[in-house]
Amino acid sequence: MRPLEGLLVLDFSIFLSGPSAALRLADLGARVIKVERPDGGDLCRQLYISELELDGESTLFHSINRNKESFAANLKDAADMARARELIAQADVLVSNFRPGVMTRLGLDYDTVREINPRIVYGEISGYGNEGIWVYKPGQDLLLQSISGLVWLNGDADRPPTPFGLAVVDLFTGAHLVQGILACLVRRGVTGEGGLVQVSLLESILDFQFEVLTTHLNDGGKLPQRSAINNAHAYLSAPYGIYETSDGYLALAMGSIPVLGELLDCPPLLAYTDSATWFTCRDEIKGILVEHLRGGSTQHWLDILEPQDIWCSDVLSWDRLLQHEGFKVLDMVQEVSRSETVKLDTTRCPIRIDGEILKYEKGAPRIGEDTNSIMREFAISG
Repeated sequence: MRPLEGLLVLDFSIFLSGPSAALRLADLGARVIKVERPDGGDLCRQLYISELELDGESTLFHSINRNKESFAANLKDAADMARARELIAQADVLVSNFRPGVMTRLGLDYDTVREINPRIVYGEISGYGNEGIWVYKPGQDLLLQSISGLVWLNGDADRPPTPFGLAVVDLFTGAHLVQGILACLVRRGVTGEGGLVQVSLLESILDFQFEVLTTHLNDGGKLPQRSAINNAHAYLSAPYGIYETSDGYLALAMGSIPVLGELLDCPPLLAYTDSATWFTCRDEIKGILVEHLRGGSTQHWLDILEPQDIWCSDVLSWDRLLQHEGFKVLDMVQEVSRSETVKLDTTRCPIRIDGEILKYEKGAPRIGEDTNSIMREFAISG
């Protein structure tokens, strides 16, 4: 039995953050019903991150809405709203991620929903919280990466700030919502009461930076200085970074500079015996490594460093990763399907429960494909 089996989750959310939270609840065994507009559904159905399309919809939608059902409802229509309220009365969790005020105008804010179902756990994602001058700014991932200082930390010192190549804000926020929902479900098991869980994209991505932001808050407001050479962490000393080799790249994490000098047969590094210089002369040291490491292949350096427990790694492209035995043993890929002809390879849930890998074959639903069966099952008036 999966941990959340028997729980009903209503996913009113769109795009990435809310649907990713509902997806994880589904992975853990909950039944997730996606409540969406009959005319077009979740806007993510047409949000493309490449030209790849599956059954007329984006693969992004398929990957983030697998293992869900679809209930079509126009929440501005009185009859459809009445049906949605009947469904809410029987649910355990509701997830939404609209701008502040939208669910209130629809009549599905937490206070109203709690009157319908006092035991419900109501999960709500906003962009910037529910007060302040940023409340109505667009809650888009790149904008949040930028406004939060995250991209300012990335990239070399003489280059512009560099964003992540992923929707990192959306996905971290979804994970935080799941944590809050599970905590409220545990409390409900003790007290019988539901609750309101609120997270915002901005608060989540600020928490993501807690390590370095805490340093800044406690060192007199001193700002970090990005390395001008192979920057990988604005607060860490040499050799931390990624270096070009004769045939690829080598990642070096923390380590002793003189020890590296001995192992790599790089005499200039032997002069940096004082660990303080690994910070004060960071770019100077990294410049020496840049020139030296180009003289050998990645595997050549790995063969020298790994047996000595130096923290280093090859830098793999996806094609090389997917063929690597270290990846294959994880069994991270699963096939999900909407029909015999509509199938998608995607990643599985990264969590194992009692040693079990959590996989499901059900793909993302078509708009409203489960509406009639759900209405019959839950005795919802037509």
